[in-house]
Amino acid sequence: MRFRATAATLTTALALSALAVPAVHAADRPDVPDVPQSAPFAAKAPAKSGAKVKITKVVVNGGKDIVVGTVKKKKVTIAVTATHPSGIQEGYAMLWHGKKFSETGIDSGMVPAADRGKCTKVNKTTSTCKVTVVADPNENIYRNALAGKWKVWAGAAAKNGASVIKDTYKTVSVKRYAKLTVNAAPEPVKKGRTITVTGALTRANWDSGKYAGYTKQPVKLEFKKKGSSTYKALKTVRTDGKGKLRTTVKASVDGTFRYVFAGTSTTPSVKSTGDFVDVK
Repeated sequence: MRFRATAATLTTALALSALAVPAVHAADRPDVPDVPQSAPFAAKAPAKSGAKVKITKVVVNGGKDIVVGTVKKKKVTIAVTATHPSGIQEGYAMLWHGKKFSETGIDSGMVPAADRGKCTKVNKTTSTCKVTVVADPNENIYRNALAGKWKVWAGAAAKNGASVIKDTYKTVSVKRYAKLTVNAAPEPVKKGRTITVTGALTRANWDSGKYAGYTKQPVKLEFKKKGSSTYKALKTVRTDGKGKLRTTVKASVDGTFRYVFAGTSTTPSVKSTGDFVDVK
């Protein structure tokens, strides 16, 4: 079994804050992060005014899906924009997966190494605070069931002590990296003869740490004539039980073939490189 240090990572991150409160420990579930009973800034002095801190925007990974393979770690920036009349002093964020933000509800988390985000003023009342978390296939992205929607735990604290936290501010998609290949043969080929176009669609298997075929998926075969800059769809081909693709077309003119996969909720879209065929 691959090592998973999610619980220890989250515990450490929260403990770094001098304002942290005791966490609920998941001692019997080492693959699950400890869950704070309240925000790490909950112990701040009472606010001096009735104004509330408002989180106006949270952007994860620049608005793009988080795509993870089997080996490389993926750094992800979470930007929390908040506002309060006294100004924003601190920002916090992490990503978590599960049914509920609780000891038994979370099954994995991505936690920043620093307990507070680096804040940049937008104006006197508003700041954007950024934290970096890491999606690691050997630590917190360790099984296929973790692909899909992850939730954002976000919070901010004002200079006068007011604070806000949301266990689920928004969601972000975490997907299994995909690869797609193509090969058109024979080449060259005589006009009117049959061209066989093969390929394979594979994606990261976090259970095994390897790549495996993505089966029974619709993939478009596209063709671009020589001298053109535009691909046109020819047909849709489904992957077989091993993720392989195979179809035939008639040779007509010189051009380039490629396969295109639209993606799913757990796997990103991907295009193969083009394979040029010379038609005699």
